[in-house]
Amino acid sequence: MLRSFRSPAIFATILALISVTPATAQNVAVPTAPLREIRSDGLKSLPEPHVIMISSLQVGAPTGKDDLQAAADKLVQSGLFAKVRYNFQTRIDGLVVTFHLEEAPRLPAYFDNLPWFADSELNEAIRTKLPFYDGTLPGKGEVVDQAADAVSQFLVTHGLQAAIEHEVVGSPIGDGYVQQFRIEGASLKIASLQFSDPQLNSSRTIQQQLPDLLGKPYSRTTVDLFLVEQVRPIFQQKGFLRAKLGPPEVRLTGNPNQKLPEQIPIYVPVNPGPVYHWKGVEWNGNSLIPAATLTSSLGLKSDDVADGMAIEAGWEHVRDEYGHRGYLQSQVNALPLYDDQAHTVAYKVRIEEGKPYRFGNMVLTGLSPTAEKRLRETWPISRGDLFDRTKFEEFLAKLQSHKEEIFRDLPLHYDEVGHWLQPDDAKGTVDVLLDFK
Repeated sequence: MLRSFRSPAIFATILALISVTPATAQNVAVPTAPLREIRSDGLKSLPEPHVIMISSLQVGAPTGKDDLQAAADKLVQSGLFAKVRYNFQTRIDGLVVTFHLEEAPRLPAYFDNLPWFADSELNEAIRTKLPFYDGTLPGKGEVVDQAADAVSQFLVTHGLQAAIEHEVVGSPIGDGYVQQFRIEGASLKIASLQFSDPQLNSSRTIQQQLPDLLGKPYSRTTVDLFLVEQVRPIFQQKGFLRAKLGPPEVRLTGNPNQKLPEQIPIYVPVNPGPVYHWKGVEWNGNSLIPAATLTSSLGLKSDDVADGMAIEAGWEHVRDEYGHRGYLQSQVNALPLYDDQAHTVAYKVRIEEGKPYRFGNMVLTGLSPTAEKRLRETWPISRGDLFDRTKFEEFLAKLQSHKEEIFRDLPLHYDEVGHWLQPDDAKGTVDVLLDFK
């Protein structure tokens, strides 16, 4: 823990003026001075009074260097801060401590298999214990454990004894991660899934996919993934780009104080929103490929229904165009601009092209010398040439589904091919690693 101290001579003088209980050889008194003020800087979302609360320091209390270090340790252990430093100053009347803080990234809280209560109730239970809670939590630390304890205690007050566990997982409804809370060993099963939209309830596509969900342990993550992967594309293809699906609800009739049945029905509210039409795209950062070429590759014309799946495929096609030219680390950052009055959408796209890579070496494992020789003979990229990712992916497809085109009549058995690209930024080359299992 980095820390700095100011005015050590004055601090020693102050401590010398403080009346302390005489110490024996076995019980040496720690020098202290009254704490007059607690300051902090670097805060973005956490109010300063809560920093003081977490530190356990009290204005007016006798305070020494060990107390300040213990307070800094508590701030670190909370998980709310990525960096904690402090320094103190002495005045005639006591100490002033300043904490220099950098807040840690926070993740949305996500309640997975607690269908008895709405998110708002569970969030309020956490807020009762952690007044600064705003629906987000750090990835780890005592604050997360305290939030789990708050949920567990809330369940106990409602007659439910359950151990709450938490972990950071990928968000099932978008990019990034969430702090997931779930009940360990829950036995609830999904009995049915109904939508507020009658067309979805009668959709053959949806009905064909429902067996993957019904009868499985209840998990909001599982339901949300089903909505994102199976239901959302139906709306996206029709231009309902901002359709709102869920959150899923458990709707039961009868005595609310009774234990939930093991088979529970799930209801999903749906709000399709308006149909959007394509307005156009503005490109930035592209020096290798002209804007007109990129626009035509999307295959969308002005006033077309904005097919969300086609739009996403268009961005992937742009990445492929760069990969075809050896630009393996290019990024396509697309920002939608919605006009909610005209019901149109335009995009601002920033391309980070990176730099081109040339083929370096190939490392093969799991093949006989004869098989390795035939693979190298059919490898489509010469050493030193620009690395064409499209050719690489086509070659992988042959290894999986048409290996006779590579190994001919050689008897060869493998179940999978592990593949990695290992770029060398300094040399501008990329090596290929293939592992046959």
